[in-house]
Order: sequence, then C-alpha cells, then structure tokens
Amino acid sequence: MRMDSQKKIAKINVGKRIALVENIPEGLNYSENAPFHLSLFQGWMNLLNMAKKSVDIVSSHWDLNHTHPSACQGQRLFEKLLQLTSQNIEIKLVSDVTADSKVLEALKLKGAEVTYMNMTAYNKGRLQSSFWIVDKQHVYIGSAGLDWQSLGQMKELGVIFYNCSCLVLDLQRIFALYSSLKFKSRVPQTWSKRLYGVYDNEKKLQLQLNETKSQAFVSNSPKLFCPKNRSFDIDAIYSVIDDAKQYVYIAVMDYLPISSTSTKRTYWPDLDGKIREALVLRSVRVRLLISFWKETDPLTFNFISSLKAICTEIANCSLKVKFFDLERENACATKEQKNHTFPRLNRNKYMVTDGAAYIGNFDWVGNDFTQNAGTGLVINQADVRNNRSIIKQLKDVFERDWYSPYAKTLQPTKQPNCSSLLKLKAPSNKTATDNAGGKEAWSV
Repeated sequence: MRMDSQKKIAKINVGKRIALVENIPEGLNYSENAPFHLSLFQGWMNLLNMAKKSVDIVSSHWDLNHTHPSACQGQRLFEKLLQLTSQNIEIKLVSDVTADSKVLEALKLKGAEVTYMNMTAYNKGRLQSSFWIVDKQHVYIGSAGLDWQSLGQMKELGVIFYNCSCLVLDLQRIFALYSSLKFKSRVPQTWSKRLYGVYDNEKKLQLQLNETKSQAFVSNSPKLFCPKNRSFDIDAIYSVIDDAKQYVYIAVMDYLPISSTSTKRTYWPDLDGKIREALVLRSVRVRLLISFWKETDPLTFNFISSLKAICTEIANCSLKVKFFDLERENACATKEQKNHTFPRLNRNKYMVTDGAAYIGNFDWVGNDFTQNAGTGLVINQADVRNNRSIIKQLKDVFERDWYSPYAKTLQPTKQPNCSSLLKLKAPSNKTATDNAGGKEAWSV
C-alpha cells in the first residue's frame, strides 16, 4: 500500500510546452487546409541544438546512413551526434543487443556510452522503446527510431516536451532501469527503489501544457519491467478508454489480438475486449485507422469483421475501420520492381479520445505488449476545444488522415490476389470465394 502522502497530487508546474512532431513522406499530399506540425527531423535537431550537458536516447533502430536520396536527414542527424561527442556533452544510448549498427560503433568510438539490452534473454522479446531525454529538461516520445527511413520513407508521429523536469524525472528512471541491465542475462527478482515510478494512472503529474491544464504520466512494458508504482502500458490504455465519454480514435500500423510463439497462436483479448466493452456497454464511438502493407496479417480482417458484427442491431453502437495505404500504386509491382524501392508506411501508434491521448511505441499486437520493451505516455486535458490543446491537435491529425484519399474502407470482393496477401482494387458489389483457397479476398 502506498503512504497517504504518496497519494497527494503533485503541484502544478507552470509554463511547460509540448509540440507534436511528424514525419510526412515525400509525395504524400493533403489538402491545403490540413493541419501540419513541426517536422520530426527539425524537432530532433532542435533538441540536439539545445543540448548543453547530456543526451540520452533509447531506440529500436540505429541506421542513419544510406545511399537513398531521402537518407540525407538521417546523415545530418548522425553528424550532429558526432559533433556533440566532441563538445564534452554526455551521450548515453540504449539499443537491443541484436542491433548491428555502424552508427552505434562510431559514436562509441567518439566517447558515447552504449548499453545493449538482451531482450531475447529477458523475455524472448525485443526492444521497441523510442524516447529521448536532453539536459534532464526536454523529452521526445513517439513511433520513430534512429533510422533514416523514419526521417524519409515513413509516416511517424511523436511529441516533444520542453522544460518539463518532473516528467523527465520519471522517464529517467525507465532509462536507468534499462541501463541497470547492462551485462546482465536476466532481470533481477526485485528492482531498486531508485527505479520505482514517480507518477502513474492513480497519481498523475499535474501541469500546464501550452497554457492548458493537464495531467500526464509514463507507462512501461512488459510487465516484467514495471517496478512498484509504474503503470503497465495496457493499464494506461485502459484508463484512457475507460475515461472516454464520446469517442476513441486509434491509429496503429498493425492490429492483431494474437500472441504467437514458434509453435502456436493464442487469442489475446486485452485490447480487443476493451474496445468491445466501450462499444456495447458504454456506446462510445470507435474509429480504427490501420496501415495496409505487405506484412498485414490476413487474420486482421477477420478480427475487424468480428468487431463490426458486434454492433449489428445494437442501438448507438458505432465502429468504423479504415486502412491507410501509401503504396497502392505499387501493390501489384513485380518482385524486381519492389527490390528497387523502399516501402512507405504509416507507423503512427497513438490513441486520442474526447479528454485524453496515449502515445506509445507499440502496434496493437499481443506479442508487442507481452514480450517487448516499450514506453507510453498518457496526457489528460480539461479543455480540449482550445487550439493549443495537444488533444485537439492530435484529434485533428487523426481526422486529417481519416478523411484523406489514403484511408480506405475494405470490402470483401471476388477479385483474386495479385500478391501473397491482398489485391487493391476498386470496390465490388459481388462477394465470393477466391479460386486459390476458398477464402474471401479483400480490396479497397
């Protein structure tokens, strides 16, 4: 049990700023009136230009050099990090032990401290966390890793906090937890008190963000990495959905309520069940925006059909699903053609409601939450109609994507597949089994 003093809400911190950052791939065109935010590259460069003492980065990818024309921003970021190592600025980097990165080796040779986490040994998983801490004052959390494609080919989204030392204090403890595992092949049975959470879904940090009264806390995964007073990512997501009164908008690359091992697959009901509860028991409107790409599991469409079916003949039950496709024109390209191009994907991983937002590192796939290391951020705000509200800004981004020409509703069709998964064609009114395996194909 917590001490009574621990239950007290933290004092309000005045004057903190938060900004959305996005990477919008070249060639992705929105309407003139669509909202746009600070570019991911400029946001990251701003943080590095502000650094005077320290830069701590956790990333799942470390590949900033490539010959592709859109890799120039990654190269500039790498050069800036190398420059900082020569300016007596402490650079600490965390990566998965499986990463074979020349970028990390070069930075290590210049004096950066590199920690490799053996997630395979800890939990048969991998590192997916992506966050920055600069001068113990500024924070980035989002979908993008230190990868040239995150700054070129991929559609990414995150947030940057400026001058928010209280939130940094809590996120720093997650960074310290990762660092404490250096050279260890297993997780300790008990964590040091220095790694306990400072804020969680019961005791949130209260602060002013962009002159808007707000609450915030960070969460962590897997459960194995949640010391006392640290919220598990699933619990953080539950708290956001449970507080929603009108709508829940979810944007992820993949949606698959399945946990997989090398020998079997099992249903993972945690998030899928929570959506059903919100739809049926509380009449909360739900919209799902999922990426459509070559790795989309065909079972995704079965689960989406099941979610849609639950609203049949139920008053005020509203579920809508769209698939965001940036590669429609290349869907039926030959293997030779595909080998000369890199995929463009919407890798956003967030949820926004009428009063809160969750921004994380995971897609809504069972294995991500049960095995992999990731960090999430929850923000609650009282006035979401204010244009400076990050909740309103995130909702506007979701609706921009939802109503864009890249978001399509999938319908069953008799058209055969042109690839191992799905063919993208114009909608058809006919439904039938395909010739190959007796299952419905899908098209946009």
